[in-house]
Amino acid sequence: MKPRFIIMIVLIGVAIAAIVSMYGSSSEYVTFETASANPDREFHVIGELVKDSAMQYDPIKDPNHLVFYLKDSVNAVARIVFHSPKPADLERSEKIVIVGKMNEGSFKASSILLKCPSKYNEGVIEETRHEAKES
Repeated sequence: MKPRFIIMIVLIGVAIAAIVSMYGSSSEYVTFETASANPDREFHVIGELVKDSAMQYDPIKDPNHLVFYLKDSVNAVARIVFHSPKPADLERSEKIVIVGKMNEGSFKASSILLKCPSKYNEGVIEETRHEAKES
């Protein structure tokens, strides 16, 4: 075989692998209603912490169990379960992006992305990502 033909086959294989990995791991930004209708798929949900609801976190009893309530972009509220320590700036966050799946009426978050105002620059948003531990 000619070297040009071999290189072309390798490049096509790499392109196909990149496309499959990109679409296979991507998830959409949705509301809790859409996530509830598709419990087998992973989604991103953007929302705000419901500050007047009870947050359940006891670092002595179980440091890897956090429960809080989040209001999505259409003001629907859902119970969020995160199996990892509570992010330090959760209460200060302006926006919270959670990644995960709906499971028996609760959203099981596999990661949390916090968007907090910067303490140094006014108007600048800092982002912090927190991953859940495998359970």
